[in-house]
Amino acid sequence: MSKTLFSSSSGFRYFSGASAAESAEPTRLPKILDGCDYEHWLVVMEAPLRYPLRDEIVCGYTRTLAMVLGSEEEAKKSIYSVSTKYYYAFGCKIAENLAHQIKSLPNVKWVLPDSYLCHGGNGYGGEPFVNGEVVPYDEKYHTDWLKDQNDDKSLNKIFSKKPRRKRKKKFSKDQEDA
Repeated sequence: MSKTLFSSSSGFRYFSGASAAESAEPTRLPKILDGCDYEHWLVVMEAPLRYPLRDEIVCGYTRTLAMVLGSEEEAKKSIYSVSTKYYYAFGCKIAENLAHQIKSLPNVKWVLPDSYLCHGGNGYGGEPFVNGEVVPYDEKYHTDWLKDQNDDKSLNKIFSKKPRRKRKKKFSKDQEDA
């Protein structure tokens, strides 16, 4: 996931839900991460209600993208990764002007330029979506995300063990006189 920012008249912001004040096209700022080509986009969705099945979540992603592309078939061709377990998002390869349209769709939280996980590679996060199907789930697709979450938790951990103090022996008057 890229941390590329966009600016608007109100200052810096991510691509997110549109309101009348935010409907102007954002201005592209210099990239923060390599691998960001403004053709690959990460669409972060609101968490679904209740606990839908994985396939139902992916169908929702396909229907969302189809609203901009015109058909579910085109949407399936464009999606290259999905995430349905730790966060709700999908990666898609589309033109930048279409990414601007997606941000105003229902249940879309953010639209971010996606970037490679490794410089020089073409691996993106999430579960691969190939030929309109999600590959069988494997924890390895979220290894980096899980590691980051665990690192964040360990930084916030408060240690309750206090250093021990040396105790001074207390003597009674009788012991001092002896």
